[in-house]
Amino acid sequence: MGKYFGTDGVRGVANQKLTPELAFQIGQAAGWWLMQQPDLPKSAILGRDTRRSGPMLGAALAAGFCSAGVNVNSMGIVPTGCVTYIARTGEYGMGAVISASHNPAPDNGIKMIAATGKKVSAEVEAFIEEHLESGLDSRPVGGEVGALTQDRSAVDDYLNWLVEMVPERLEGMTIAIDGSQGAAFELGVTVFERLGAKVVITGCTPDGMNINFECGATHPSTIQQLTHESQATFGVAYDGDADRAVFSDCQGRLINGDRTMAIWCAYWKSQGQLNPSCVVGTVMSNGGFEEYMRNSGIELVRVDVGDKYVSAKLTELSGKVGGEQSGHIIFSDHVPTGDGLVTALQFARVLKREGKSAAELYESFDNWPQVLVNLEVDRKDGWEANERLKSEIADATSKLSSHGRLNVRASGTQPILRVMVEASEASLRDEVADRLVSEFLDELGGKVYSRVDLTHALGD
Repeated sequence: MGKYFGTDGVRGVANQKLTPELAFQIGQAAGWWLMQQPDLPKSAILGRDTRRSGPMLGAALAAGFCSAGVNVNSMGIVPTGCVTYIARTGEYGMGAVISASHNPAPDNGIKMIAATGKKVSAEVEAFIEEHLESGLDSRPVGGEVGALTQDRSAVDDYLNWLVEMVPERLEGMTIAIDGSQGAAFELGVTVFERLGAKVVITGCTPDGMNINFECGATHPSTIQQLTHESQATFGVAYDGDADRAVFSDCQGRLINGDRTMAIWCAYWKSQGQLNPSCVVGTVMSNGGFEEYMRNSGIELVRVDVGDKYVSAKLTELSGKVGGEQSGHIIFSDHVPTGDGLVTALQFARVLKREGKSAAELYESFDNWPQVLVNLEVDRKDGWEANERLKSEIADATSKLSSHGRLNVRASGTQPILRVMVEASEASLRDEVADRLVSEFLDELGGKVYSRVDLTHALGD
């Protein structure tokens, strides 16, 4: 990560950390990079979510691109998946999404998109950072200045592409939708209406400041309640920029990314259409999910938390699906990165083909009990080489054997060690976790910062 770019672009409180001046500089530096690429169109596609600061930052970003000679199409409010679709199918050399995803309304962000529809590479981000403050040696003038347009015609292409993804159509289904007062408040509903489903909606009246507020994928109780009250076939909640989706059944039970992928993989495996027979998850994916996949003849391949690791492993394996508990899922036959609308349609399609509701498929497996204990320690450095702790971890691993697993990792920004323990039985989980916590604190000093039950978690 650089000075400005983090794991998901540049983020911060709009007009404080993420200022219009910085947005202009990002656009100008990105435009400068694009103008040096002989094989890429000198045009950029921009989209944003519903935050009040979006037009301000979008105008500055577009101005930066144009000042470098890049033409810009600013489409306004659209999901991230729409921007990535148009970037990879249209005549664009780059794209950008102005959004802070699931963060509260005062925050905003800029995520740069490559012509492939994926996030730009670390090398491109490094170029942008290096040239943020240097400006252009010479600026284009007259007809060489980039043109700014606001053409939304390609949004219909995206919507049509989504509809064609579900040839079975969805008549007879009732779908509860939480738009998170965000980027999917229109398209995330329209696509299901176009497919013949009856929809019940909430979180679809954005006012610029209510995005993600008590709604959406990171506040799933809202969609759980609505799905239960409406007795819908299933419910779906997007996050602010709609690159992820989580689900609920009519009993109000949460269906996170693990369970979504399990339902999808098990069905297509039964149809002989999951090749290779694998799914990519993360170190946080639940053991119950892994056991169900194994019993279904499907291998769960784990990577570190982060969609870039999921994407890289899918490419390596030529895998069909991978993702995180948070609902950020990549269906590689359709998209190169997460698209919550694609995730929702892929889930709906399986239910339609099965002729079942989400509640009926929820019962496929039980999650294993999982706990995360965050330890605020006095001495974090060198813990991995500590012989006593290495011995304790080895003993705990042996005790869990094939009935569980553990993961110990240090926070990159805080004096905190994260101890995750999972087991097939809650008593075994707690026994191992309590022992490890006691030994770690005795050896390193400190206290328990927090203890979180992750058994049915969404993750980060």
